[in-house]
This record gives sequence, structure tokens and C-alpha cells, in this order.
Amino acid sequence: MKVFGICASPRNNTTDYVLSHALDRLEKDGFDTEKFTCMGKSIKPCMHCDYCLENKKCIIEDDMKDIYNGLQNADGIILATPIQSGSISSNLSAIMDRTRALEAIDYNLLRGKIGMSIAVGGDRTGGQDFAHLANISYFMIHGIIPVSGGPFGSNLGASFWSNDSLEDIKKDVYGMESLDRTLHEFENFLNKYI
Repeated sequence: MKVFGICASPRNNTTDYVLSHALDRLEKDGFDTEKFTCMGKSIKPCMHCDYCLENKKCIIEDDMKDIYNGLQNADGIILATPIQSGSISSNLSAIMDRTRALEAIDYNLLRGKIGMSIAVGGDRTGGQDFAHLANISYFMIHGIIPVSGGPFGSNLGASFWSNDSLEDIKKDVYGMESLDRTLHEFENFLNKYI
């Protein structure tokens, strides 16, 4: 089974660290993984022009093509976002909007895949839950089955407090526990439903 992880940070630091840790664990457990990072990439916002509905592709030609391929080929999808203005990054928002063009090809293209959310904030309560809810809404809209770490500490997904430092996020024991719980459920769902 294949897992596609999206690091929606414009700079590869704390969010990339956590996503890479998750993908490494999944690889050790026998999953094929692929990571897309937004750093240095061009992902323009959707113009909602409906070009994709008639032409079965997006009118914008940029690095979104790599995301389209990754999403299509994945059994599981991990959305990892830094917190910006109390929710997901602008990069992830653009990716979510641009997925519309992918489903113009086939409405059911993403249905039944398993989705997981990672949110990394500079503060402990900087908007991680709002980011998870945005990710979960995205999953639900596209027929992706969202998973969490369960009702004991990672209710919506893996939440981290980075204190805007790579060294500090490595010390976030609670965040790593939330990641472990969420990955456990993610793997269970992949093994059961895919």
C-alpha cells in the first residue's frame, strides 16, 4: 500500500520533520511512501474558472501536477500543515481548492482512501484543532475516510507545539504520542479497508 504525504510548509523545518518521522515509521511497517513538499514549489490558487469541468484538467500548469499524481496513486493521504493565522497554511488551502480539477476527471477518484492530519503550531493552542477540522472537512468532501488517534489525546489528529524551533519540536513528547496514536489508527484503517 502507498501513502502520500504533503508537507504544506513554505519552509522545510518543523512540519517536514514531523511528516518525515511519520513516513519513516510507515516505511518500517511495510508501506511505500512518497512525500511532496511545498518548499520552493509553485502552487497557484484555484481561479474556479470551470475549465477543468470541460477539459478534464486544470488550466494552471505548475507543481500541482505532482500532487495530482500522488493523490491518485495513494491508498493513504497525510496532510501536514504548519499553523498560519490559526488554521492551515495558504499552500494547503490552494492544494485543497485545486483538487477540484482532479475530480473533474473522475468524481470517485479519491473515494475510499484513508486520510490523516498533522498540525504543527508555534504555540500549544495556536490553531491546531482548526487545522485538523479543515483537513477532516477536505477528506469528507472528497470521500476520503478521516482517522484520528482516538478519544484520548489526539481526537482530531497529531498535534505539535514547535515553539518555532526544530530543537523544541524534537522535545515535544506529547506531540509524538499524539502522532503515534494517530499513525496506529491510520495503519489499522489502511490494513482493514484497503
